[in-house]
Amino acid sequence: MSEAEDARLFSPSVERNRGPIADALRSMLPGAGLVLEIASGSGEHALHLARAFPALRFQPSDPRPEARASIAAWRAAEGPANLLAPLDLDVLSGPDFPRADAVLCINMLHIAPWAATGALMAKSAAALAPGAPLILYGPFIRESVPTAEGNIAFDADLRARNPEWGIRRLEDVAAAAVPGFVPEQVHQMPANNLTVLFRRI
Repeated sequence: MSEAEDARLFSPSVERNRGPIADALRSMLPGAGLVLEIASGSGEHALHLARAFPALRFQPSDPRPEARASIAAWRAAEGPANLLAPLDLDVLSGPDFPRADAVLCINMLHIAPWAATGALMAKSAAALAPGAPLILYGPFIRESVPTAEGNIAFDADLRARNPEWGIRRLEDVAAAAVPGFVPEQVHQMPANNLTVLFRRI
C-alpha cells in the first residue's frame, strides 16, 4: 500500500448516502463550471461526485490537515482529472472562498458552532454570481414537521459532546441566508436528512 493510500480516510455513511446525494444534485448543479465543496472531510463525496459529473470541476476543501491529506490521497489513488487538489478553507477564519459556480456543503452545520452557518452564507454569497446555487445536505429540524426519533437522539448526543453543536432549524438557516440567498427547494433524503437548495440573488 502506498503512502497516499495510507492517508485515505473512510466514512461508512458516505457509501450509504453518496448515491442519493448525487441523484438529488442532478437537478441543482450547473451544467459546467466549478463546484466548491466546503468541509469535504474524507474526500469521498468529492471523489464520487467528480466521477458522476464529469463536465464539472470539483474543488474540495477542509481546514483540518488530516482531512486534506485524505482528500489528496483519494485524488492520487482514484481521482479523475476534474477533481482538484484540496484547499485549506475555514468558514470562521482564513481567506474568503474562491469564485465558484456552485457551493456545496455536506454534513457540516450540525458539527460546527452556529456562527459557522452565517459565515458560510456570507462567504458563499461573495463567491457566487446571482442565480448560482448553494446546496446544503444534512439533518435539519423543521417547524410543523415531526422530528424523527433518531434525529432527536442524535441532536442530544451532539449537544452532550459539544454545547455549540446541534441539529439546526431549517427556518433559522434560511433566515441566516438573508440577504444573499433565497430558499428554492427542499428534498427529503434517506436517514432523515434533507438536501436544501438556496439560490444567490
